[in-house]
Amino acid sequence: MSRKALNVRVTTMDAELEFAIQQTTTGKQLFDQVVKTIGLREVWFFGLQYTDSKGDSTWIKLYKKKTQDGGQQHDDDTDDSDEEDLVMNQDVKKENPLQFRFRAKFYPEDVAEELIQDITLRLFYLQVKNAILTDEIYCPPETSVLLASYAVQARHGDYNKSVHTAGFLANDRLLPQRVIDQHKMSKDEWEQSIMTWWQEHRGMLREDAMMEYLKIAQDLEMYGVNYFEIRNKKNTDLWLGVDALGLNIYEQDDRLTPKIGFPWSEIRNISFSDRKFIIKPIDKKAPDFVFFAPRVRINKRILALCMGNHELYMRRRKPDTIDVQQMKAQAREEKNAKQQEREKLQLALAARERAEKKQQEYEDRLKQMQEEMERSQRDLMEAQEIIRRLEEQLKQVQASKDELELRQKELQTMLQRLEEAKNMEAAEKAKLEEEIMAKQMEVQRIQEEVNAKDEETKRLQDEVEEARRKQAEAAAALLAASTTPQHHHVAEDENENEEELTNGDASGDVSRDLDTDEHIKDPIEDRRTLAERNERLHDQLNALKKDLAQSRDESKETQNDKIHRENVRQGRDKYKTLREIRKGNTKRRVDQFENM
Repeated sequence: MSRKALNVRVTTMDAELEFAIQQTTTGKQLFDQVVKTIGLREVWFFGLQYTDSKGDSTWIKLYKKKTQDGGQQHDDDTDDSDEEDLVMNQDVKKENPLQFRFRAKFYPEDVAEELIQDITLRLFYLQVKNAILTDEIYCPPETSVLLASYAVQARHGDYNKSVHTAGFLANDRLLPQRVIDQHKMSKDEWEQSIMTWWQEHRGMLREDAMMEYLKIAQDLEMYGVNYFEIRNKKNTDLWLGVDALGLNIYEQDDRLTPKIGFPWSEIRNISFSDRKFIIKPIDKKAPDFVFFAPRVRINKRILALCMGNHELYMRRRKPDTIDVQQMKAQAREEKNAKQQEREKLQLALAARERAEKKQQEYEDRLKQMQEEMERSQRDLMEAQEIIRRLEEQLKQVQASKDELELRQKELQTMLQRLEEAKNMEAAEKAKLEEEIMAKQMEVQRIQEEVNAKDEETKRLQDEVEEARRKQAEAAAALLAASTTPQHHHVAEDENENEEELTNGDASGDVSRDLDTDEHIKDPIEDRRTLAERNERLHDQLNALKKDLAQSRDESKETQNDKIHRENVRQGRDKYKTLREIRKGNTKRRVDQFENM
């Protein structure tokens, strides 16, 4: 076989990796090369996806077929590798380089309990965020805005009003287009709404923001569900949903609200024969759960997803392996170290903020003192003007007093003349008396002017005293101002990617027994949404819902919006619905499915 190299491009959620591989390279070897490159150890959630020659998304096979003696062929670069596991033999669209996508294939039941590494968290976060933004996962408007605020915290860190000004988020893709279209709000209004909630997350680590995003997102009805078109025996078109918690059946026009559910703990065997898929319950009195897929290829994918999800379901209920224990211990150490580093940074930032605040206080105080100085200078100038006016007034008073004294002397002289002129003519006497009266009136007028000027002088003296006091205070303030300081893999079905025959209907029976434990309690029994458990989140979502209702355009509602609104009206959520559809024995649910 030729040793010519193949060029391969693998796209993760945030990077593109290119490799030159041998024609003998298997899917498992390519996968291992990718996870080693990106430093991922929680490999059991992930797979390599590609677009096949028919345009469908398909997962590359990572394991060899079992040999007849029950063993597995070895993974190596020799020509005796199972050729169906080779990258070059996958039904991948022929391009150069060959295109593969590194994606999460299986989802955790609870992200907070299961995701260990930061790289795992980031890959899940980016994949789920993209699914929400593209409406692959339905998300109501109020939850979309809250998730957007966590996405901004995860990308940009803490809000800073001096840096994160209006228009800062203009180029960030933060909301599903459906949500934008359904509300009469401008880009600025959306940005302001998101920024308002962003400020609530101050001090939150980027990784913690991603985790909070996923904790809210995992309560969305379509999160982590793989949907397949199926039919029951009555030929009714339905959806099969496969996820971490079990199998659910949906009506064709509603992928939000499952109608029948089967937890993994109730299933002991899964198999298919041609297009017929058979699920055998643990309850042997219950009939088999049978449905039909459009093509054998679909049944292979369903089988592989069932096996992987079931294995993870059982693994979660067993003690952690040594590897996982070590990973968790290492993750805790890294998180503690990061938290300590964060706390040091926070302390440094707090000290800097205190210093800046103190500096600002000094600057404000200095500015205040300068204003007081200017005011004191004005008061001083006013006082000097008052003193000048007082001196002028005193001069005028003195002149008036001198004039009064002169007039009094003249009056005295006239009175003496009157006394001496007792024998003068009556006419002369009358004239003199008239002059005396006029002089008396003039003296009285001058006396009144002197009295008024005395009052004005006394008032001016009081003003001078006040001005001198202010002048002294201003001088003291000026002196004070001048002295102030500045400042591991999941087993897959080996038949998943086997080529169908030319007619697309390769037949043959495939059956897989599943590990069972009848003592396992269905986790849905005690599961509650985060909003139900967290009063603050519940209040945030209600506030957002109320705000958005004012601008909502109901004519733009989608079918999913209407279904969601009706579910909320009836008090249903993801876990309440799952508890409801799993009630009753298996037989009753199988019968219900047959009658749909």
